[in-house]
Amino acid sequence: MSALVVKSTQGIDAPELTNQAFTVAAAAVAAGVEVSVWLTGNSALLATPGGVRQLNLEHAVPLEELMTLLRQEGTVTVCSQCAARRNLRQEDLLDGVRIAGAPAFVEEIMRPGAQALVY
Repeated sequence: MSALVVKSTQGIDAPELTNQAFTVAAAAVAAGVEVSVWLTGNSALLATPGGVRQLNLEHAVPLEELMTLLRQEGTVTVCSQCAARRNLRQEDLLDGVRIAGAPAFVEEIMRPGAQALVY
């Protein structure tokens, strides 16, 4: 089975780029692709309650809806170093979001059939 790993690096400071990462990941889920989303840098803050509500982009599906879909149908991960830099612990994150480090990311992108995209 093919898999898509999407890394979002910006967060609310780059709304179009961030929304694109979530939109592509959600489209892949809708197409039946196994999807994993990694939140790094300021994107890590999107995994906190209310975090996605801070990003509003005209003519785009609300990020809150996309995050809900991705947490239910895929895997959402916050980078462990990025979480630590922002004083985020597991209990600070939305249900269904995990914290993991670079070794887990590398393992995901090196699986046969995996495609990685970085936004």
